[in-house]
Amino acid sequence: MKLGMLNIIPRAFRTRGVVVCLTIFIRALLNFMGLAALLPVLYLILDSDNIRSNAWLSAIYDYFGFNSEMSFIVAVALSVVLFVAVKCLVNLFLYRYERDYIYSLYKFLSRNLYIDYFNRGLSFIKASNSAVLSRNVNVVCYTFVSGVLRPMAVLLSETILFLMLFVSIAVYSPVAALLTVVIFIPAVWLYFALVRNRVNRYGTIENEAHRRKFRDTVETYRGYADIEINNAFSSMLKQFDENTDTMVSMGAKNATISTLPQLFTEIGIAAGMAIMVALCVGLDSGSMKILFGIFAVAALRLMPSVRAIMGAWTSLRYNRYTIEIIASANVNSQVDVESSSTESLDFKRSIEVDNISFSFEDSQSPLFSSLSFTINKGEKIGINGRSGAGKTTLFNLLLGFYSPTEGQIRIDGQVLGENNRRKWQNSIGYVSQSVFLTDSTILANIALGSKAEDIDMERVERAVKAASLGEFIDALPNGLDTRIGECGALLSGGQRQRIGIARALYKGAQVLFFDEATSSLDSQTEQSINEAIVELARTNEALTIVVIAHRESSLGYCDRVITLK
Repeated sequence: MKLGMLNIIPRAFRTRGVVVCLTIFIRALLNFMGLAALLPVLYLILDSDNIRSNAWLSAIYDYFGFNSEMSFIVAVALSVVLFVAVKCLVNLFLYRYERDYIYSLYKFLSRNLYIDYFNRGLSFIKASNSAVLSRNVNVVCYTFVSGVLRPMAVLLSETILFLMLFVSIAVYSPVAALLTVVIFIPAVWLYFALVRNRVNRYGTIENEAHRRKFRDTVETYRGYADIEINNAFSSMLKQFDENTDTMVSMGAKNATISTLPQLFTEIGIAAGMAIMVALCVGLDSGSMKILFGIFAVAALRLMPSVRAIMGAWTSLRYNRYTIEIIASANVNSQVDVESSSTESLDFKRSIEVDNISFSFEDSQSPLFSSLSFTINKGEKIGINGRSGAGKTTLFNLLLGFYSPTEGQIRIDGQVLGENNRRKWQNSIGYVSQSVFLTDSTILANIALGSKAEDIDMERVERAVKAASLGEFIDALPNGLDTRIGECGALLSGGQRQRIGIARALYKGAQVLFFDEATSSLDSQTEQSINEAIVELARTNEALTIVVIAHRESSLGYCDRVITLK
């Protein structure tokens, strides 16, 4: 756990972490001083004769020239109030520094986990559940800082304060210190013995149920039509209820455990008070009052410290699963995507696929072997083959998402790899069977990735016209500013495909890849999309087009067709 924590805290935050530890120590010291400042008032309340019998109080009384005991008591009380007020303000300032550090760390971890998952590439994304990844980025990172880091700060601060108070009590009265040990040690030991293994298990179970519930919720709304037609909602609801019941059960058990520290410490304090009364029998009235008063003040302050320590420890155990999730990601060495290159490759001659083979990690045989072909600039190339032949995988290789197991892909003689993949992707456009659309406007989807103020409207208009979207957009009340719903739910299939084409054209792509872009469309819409592609090729002879299609009839306009077997 310690090693995992060290790996999670980024190097840039470790120096600040040392400062935070220092502020925690200072806060504990100030809290101790605030409690110590109450002792003179306690002395005066319990026995006003202490003004002269106590050397410190007597010296202060004479130094400031007080004329009456009442005025001295009032002055001491006001001084203590002023000191406690200043102490609280300083404490608040130091706490704000700790708080800002923790939430800055949350921002860093959440952002870098988001980047890390994206940078792991298409294979990782396909093998993972997007709802789970989303929860890790948004919920787990927050739970880590609020349920692990903040309790750690509380644990450290309260432990330091407890030790200071205990040492002070031991110096003044070894008997009171021994009684404190007798009260708190058994209570703490019994609490930890009862809950140590349970809270960790409860936290893990609750997290798994939360992940399943999050996943089921997303899939229910995403697959509404299929779920409704197949009358599967009752089954989904049953899973939802089961996961909710698990979460509620674990949360209730954790809530019960969270109340135990107060129960244990209050019973201990009551027992300690009773024992102290018994021990004070036989002492003179003044000494008994002072000893009992000091123990009562110290014990009442120790009680919340012990309770906070126990509660923080419980939170750490309950949320420790977050450490493993975040530690499994590479959050310390991220590329700043904001400064990623916008430079593109100037495609001039050809794409060469030279004797490539490819197999997935979990596959014992290659998907295809020794595949070679060349795509020349300006050509319209079709790719077809039976299902499972590797058409989409070949596309992902050409797009730079995968790397060949053997062989090379060369762009104008340059091997496609990590050093030029970003430049190549900046040069190409991609239209898939299910075009990615954000829940925003048509304009934002065409100019995907561009800031609103940077969008070139002339380029947008040209792209819209070339993709045959002009008539549709002109008929909309809000035109390009029309919102299209989640995944383009308010559009037809053909309209979604045309937005995908317009996006590639707005980008200024030199090569267009169509991955079965018309396979889910009706024949009339498919024909209109194919006609739009043909028109694109006719008006821009330098544009290279590569198309995957199941039906050979959909590739009739291609110069050549490559068949995968």
